[in-house]
Amino acid sequence: MPSQPSFAETPQNHPATTVLTDSYGRAITDLRVSITDRCNYRCVYCRTGNQGAQYAELPIADYLRLVRVFVSLGIEKVRLTGGEPLLRKGLIDLIRELAALRNRSGDELDIALTTNGHLLEDLAPQLKDAGLGRITVSMDAVDAATFERITRVPGSFDRVVRGIRAAQDAGLAPVKVNCVLLRGFNDDQIPLFAKFAREEGVIVRFIEFMPLEEDRLWTPDSVIPIREVVTKLETVRPVVKLQPNTPSETAVRYTFDDGIGEIGIIAPVSQAFCGQCSRVRLTSDGKIRTCLFSQSDHDLYGVMRRGGTDADLAAYITKVIEKKEARHHIGEPDFLKPSRSMVHIGG
Repeated sequence: MPSQPSFAETPQNHPATTVLTDSYGRAITDLRVSITDRCNYRCVYCRTGNQGAQYAELPIADYLRLVRVFVSLGIEKVRLTGGEPLLRKGLIDLIRELAALRNRSGDELDIALTTNGHLLEDLAPQLKDAGLGRITVSMDAVDAATFERITRVPGSFDRVVRGIRAAQDAGLAPVKVNCVLLRGFNDDQIPLFAKFAREEGVIVRFIEFMPLEEDRLWTPDSVIPIREVVTKLETVRPVVKLQPNTPSETAVRYTFDDGIGEIGIIAPVSQAFCGQCSRVRLTSDGKIRTCLFSQSDHDLYGVMRRGGTDADLAAYITKVIEKKEARHHIGEPDFLKPSRSMVHIGG
């Protein structure tokens, strides 16, 4: 195998393409990179209980090389995900090297990370110092008993709250807190999350439950649609709808009538946003997924493993993006659940 480029090297000989665009005219500017499918939580809506990795993890230097080629093609935002990315050795170095990259306009990349927050308290200052710009913490309840029933890890709630506060203190504010809602399971937490957003200065985002879990528990009745979430928020205070930050933003944003607190609702089931999708995903084993609900992977790492140049990688990425799906088909008679669950795709 040819020697790999150093962390400081810029991709050479990539084609002089325009920004990545699929066949439907959508510009692809947002890359999500899973650096592990291991997790230290066993959330009941996500995992069967197995904590081990199912797919391979690449060396950190290989993730960096692949991301560098994506950036050369027009990627502007990179989000590191898992599994639980804070479990990966070399994460801080990876963030530091990503922070040194520039997009096609010469600007710094928007570098973000999604975590369950369990290890965040100690790592937050290091993440900020390395160049992380934004952080999202997955947190599905705001009372300890419900939270620990979901994660199946005793003592997890207090650790996550401390992690959120440490991230705020480190300068990663405002932290976003993502809550996956399941009917009859944690929908009673909606008003509590509203108060949490107002008191802690975080942005809370509710996400509709999608058919991406290992145990295949999803049904249409388990989904709490956006209108129902808004009704429950109104029991705290009247809400006011906010304008989107960008055309491709996935969350419908709200604040309260006094302007304190922000809530986002991500509704891929009841109000799909596929027409504005700007995302592509890279799994922990180096496969491209053009949609969460894809039935197939595209083996980008295989191209590199066979000795492909950066130009070869760029050509492969461009070809795959051109075939990105128009939309998902959740709720339709012929819908098939994806070939991987969420933890093995990357959030």
